[in-house]
Amino acid sequence: MTSTSQPPTGNLALLDSTLARAKAEHRAALITYLPAGFPTVDAGIDAITAALAAGADIIEVGLPHSDPVLDGPVIQTADTIALRGGVKIADVLRTVRAAHQASGAPILVMTYWNPVDRYGVERFAAELAAAGGAGCVLPDLPVEESAAWREQAEKHGLATVFVVAPSSTDERLASITAHGSGFVYAASLMGVTGTRAVASTAARTLVERVRATTDLPVCVGLGVSDADQAAEVAGFADGVIVGTALVRCLLDAPDQAAGVQAVRELTADLADGVRRSDTPVPQPTS
Repeated sequence: MTSTSQPPTGNLALLDSTLARAKAEHRAALITYLPAGFPTVDAGIDAITAALAAGADIIEVGLPHSDPVLDGPVIQTADTIALRGGVKIADVLRTVRAAHQASGAPILVMTYWNPVDRYGVERFAAELAAAGGAGCVLPDLPVEESAAWREQAEKHGLATVFVVAPSSTDERLASITAHGSGFVYAASLMGVTGTRAVASTAARTLVERVRATTDLPVCVGLGVSDADQAAEVAGFADGVIVGTALVRCLLDAPDQAAGVQAVRELTADLADGVRRSDTPVPQPTS
């Protein structure tokens, strides 16, 4: 298994301690995703801070992209609205700063690689750290091409969270987890993101396979949309990641205030779910 040669610094240490605290409480962490700038920058900040107040442990702030190929239609629609509203990387960083200052919680940016590369890897890492960010989830950055980012992430105390899938071979899982930090994002269903009616057996199997390669926490993005599903996934994962269902709260609301309230209520429901799982979170074996 992989191990960290040096103690984490910066907000990576905050991310690690947050996940460790959830584990000590015999539950999974609740990780929620909302894109910056949706439906507006300020309303997006309101929704994210509402999720934190309602029980989210960790936030993923999405950096809207014009071609979010790994995301389903709900998040694609939200990204389009944010981009039409003129959202910029500066707005993403403002969202990170506001969320972290309001809660003290670890805030990650989930982004495709192209915007970071174009902005400047060193510049983005430095500004994210200055905003209080804890790191990045990088769904389309191959580990073989990640050295430039990982160098800057380590320099600024940021996590590098890679995404794995059921199609990943055991050899590739070992390579990915050896170079990641913070946690491993297990995308436990093939295809684009979105809510599902039931959890896939592939999720549990993928978590077991990842745990055979690393001591990093394994957090599952599955399409969870309610407390019962959150409790089910919390029974075998270190973290439960929810995005599409929360974005839909904002999309379907008659106005921004109602959308923020819907996010607050769903997050509270999900937080209850991760806390009432009947199955203890498995402990990694050495």
